Amino acid sequence: MLKPGPSHPITVTPSPRRVTVTANGRTIVDTTRAVTLQEASYPAVLYLPREDTDMTALEPTESHTYCPYKGQASYFDIVTDEGRLSDAVWSYEAPHDAVPDIAGRLAFYPDKVQITEH
Repeated sequence: MLKPGPSHPITVTPSPRRVTVTANGRTIVDTTRAVTLQEASYPAVLYLPREDTDMTALEPTESHTYCPYKGQASYFDIVTDEGRLSDAVWSYEAPHDAVPDIAGRLAFYPDKVQITEH
């Protein structure tokens, strides 16, 4: 496990905007409670609450990845009438202590869904 620091900063801040996520024309998320994770020089990632997510559109997969700064991520497919988007969503169920604010929240690959900040 690595800890964020000056050479690899990580910040998590509330997003001031309403965020919607759509996949194949179906709205999956509509929230005003997103948080933005900024990690080093990587693009910022929105993490969205499950309470504002249509969880009936998500199916857990067997996929997992590991980040030494955040911990183990698990993945979900998005299933719509138009098809399945494989491993389009990830979540850190029990992230490392450095990023507790993303626990259980969902992040979406922007090349697989449409993420709009209003």
